[in-house]
This record gives sequence, C-alpha cells and structure tokens, in this order.
Amino acid sequence: MNLVQQPIHVPDEVLDDLRARLRQTRWSRQTGNDDGFYGVAPAQLRALVEHWADGYDWRAAERAINAYEHYRVDVGGVPVHFMRRPGAGPAPKPLILSHGWPWTFWHWSKVVDALADPAAHGGDPADAFDVIVPSLPGFGFSTPLTGRPDMNFWKIADVWHELMTGVLGHERYAAAGCDVGALVTGQLGHKYADSLYGIHIGSALKLTFFNGDRAWDLSGGNPIPDGLPPQVHARIVALERRFAVHLAAHLLDPDTLTYALADSPAGMLAWVLRRWSMWSDSGGDVESVFPRDDLLTHATIIWAGGSIGSSIRTYANNNRYPWQPVHDRWPVVEAPTGITFVGHENPPGVTTARERVEQFLGSDRAPWYNHVNVTAHERGGHFIPWELPGEWVADLRRTFHA
Repeated sequence: MNLVQQPIHVPDEVLDDLRARLRQTRWSRQTGNDDGFYGVAPAQLRALVEHWADGYDWRAAERAINAYEHYRVDVGGVPVHFMRRPGAGPAPKPLILSHGWPWTFWHWSKVVDALADPAAHGGDPADAFDVIVPSLPGFGFSTPLTGRPDMNFWKIADVWHELMTGVLGHERYAAAGCDVGALVTGQLGHKYADSLYGIHIGSALKLTFFNGDRAWDLSGGNPIPDGLPPQVHARIVALERRFAVHLAAHLLDPDTLTYALADSPAGMLAWVLRRWSMWSDSGGDVESVFPRDDLLTHATIIWAGGSIGSSIRTYANNNRYPWQPVHDRWPVVEAPTGITFVGHENPPGVTTARERVEQFLGSDRAPWYNHVNVTAHERGGHFIPWELPGEWVADLRRTFHA
C-alpha cells in the first residue's frame, strides 16, 4: 500500500466557528417537554451544547483517533477517508467495516484493536484482520461529495470494492457492517461474492428495503390490526415512533432539513442525539451508552466534515435509484454471511434471543442470505460494535471460522 498517511486535523478556525455558533444558539421557548415526549429534552441539550462550547476537548479526541493510520484517497471521483489498523498475526485477512447513520467511523473504535490483534486481547493470532474503517462517502471526513450527489448504498459497495481491490490491491477480503452499512455489505456479498471470504452484518434486511413509492412508511400503508395483544400493539407503536421520523424526513425532504442542520450545530446535535438516544439500549439514559465526550466526538466529526446534508441525502438516493439485482441466483447474497441481532430491536411478539433467531429463519428474509452463523443477544441496541463490542467480535470471528 503506497499511500501517505494523513492524520486527522480539524483547523482551529473550524473549531472557533463551531464554538461561536454554539454560544449564540437561539433557544426555543417551548415548554412542557421535560419528559422528552416532544423530542430532545431542553435541559439535556443545553447541558451538552454548553459543554461542547466551553468544556469539550476535541484535540484530545483527535489524538486518540490519530493513534491509528488515516488516509484520504479518490476512488472514481469519490473522496474516501479511511482509518486502518494493521493486522498482527500470521496471515491477517483484509476486513472493511461499514458504519451507518448517524454513525461515524469512530463507532467501530471499540472493536478495531481486538479484530486486528486478537492475541493481545486473549484470542488466537490466526483470527487477525487487517482492519479498514472508511467514512461512507458523504459521511464524516469522506467529503465534500460534490461530484457524486447520487451516492447510495449499492453505489458505495462499488466504491468499496474498488478501494479494497484496486487501491489497496487485495484479491480477496472480508466485509462487515451495521445499519445502512449492512446494506452496503450485503450488496458486496451479492455483486462481488467471488472476491469475499464472507460478510458479517448487524441486520438482515432485503436489499430492496428502500425500493417503492412509500419506502418511508414502515407499516406499508396499513393500520395497526385490531385485537392484538397489548404488548404487541405497544411494540409496534414504539418501533414506529423510533424509526418513522428520520425515514420520512430523509427520504422525502433531505435538503430542506439540511439548511437548518448545517447552519446550527445545536440543531444538528439535537437531530442526531434523538437517534442515539432512542436507538441505543440505554434505558432512557443515553450517556450510559455514550459518555458525554463520546457523543460530542461523533458530533464534531459530523460537523467538521460538513457531512450532515450529504449523509442524510443517502436515504433519498437509496429510493430514487432503486436497487436492482446483478444476477438471478439464490440466495441473493451468495457470500457466506453471519448475522448479529440485538434485544432492543426485537420485532413485535419476540422477547428472547432464541425467538429472534427462529423468527428470522422462518421469515422471507432468510432465503436472501447464505447465512452460516445467526446469533441474537438478549440486550444491546442499534450501535452493536459500540454497545456490545466483545459480543460483536466473537460473532464475527465465528462467522469466518465457519
């Protein structure tokens, strides 16, 4: 790999402007939201904004991030930043990790060392990976995406394949991902299976998930059926409350939302904080999963990269440019596939890890994947490698043993 390392460095003037904007936040006069029913509670947001402006130390976070190798490359006109942790073992396999939204590449930081150097973490050196962690195009520091405003998950898969084989020169590689990164990884397993050792994903959606005229509507336009058990009815309502808002806004009106979020760091923080809070298995206390400074590290990556608009537009592009198969074989995703499910995302009617596995295996999604390892955990939320790093590493290793 004849590339020159480029450590992350956010210019002082960007940080100064960020702090000035935070200090000049014009706060809403809304009241009656101490319980967070209407959105992020004002006291929580004010405390974070004040700390972001006058207490948080980005340079300390930057030093931790720069303990790893960082590179910036152009892949067919697409800017790509990636972090690398070289593998320490007899034959490390190249592994590319794909995050989602509102993730950053740093959400993988808790698993990178164990994957790259298993012997140092009580594992077998034969399980070592050479770990590549890019920022998705239009996310984090893979900006600006001026030449490719049409980027979506299956186009990102093409960029990743060229990065791994063309830029980095690997004949075969492994891939893993969560959230929309699981769709990117699934597309790799569909289109480029012959170049993959296998894949491991944090969900198992059909690659057609964003196709259709009402892709933003989780219910498919159907009302909640009458007569459901109360706990099932409540679970349906809770899941729709958790996911419907961002899907509708990002699919139907992303750039209009961007004008506000790209101008106000407090507003941007509120929008992503709501997702970090509701999607994580935090029991209502997001800082039990994301300590305050970690929340602001992820937020600063998004702000400093100027990526909030191009990242949320990916949703609209997933729908505007629908996924189409490149072959008609089954399973659609032919690469050997491992899957990790977590308790906080159990569908209605499922309450245990065993039920979650059985529900998936009996669903119409299971035939899509050449699944060799399906695991569910009783706890854990959407940000699996951050929330359950040890479990994620063990699940992924088991996939590649298979």
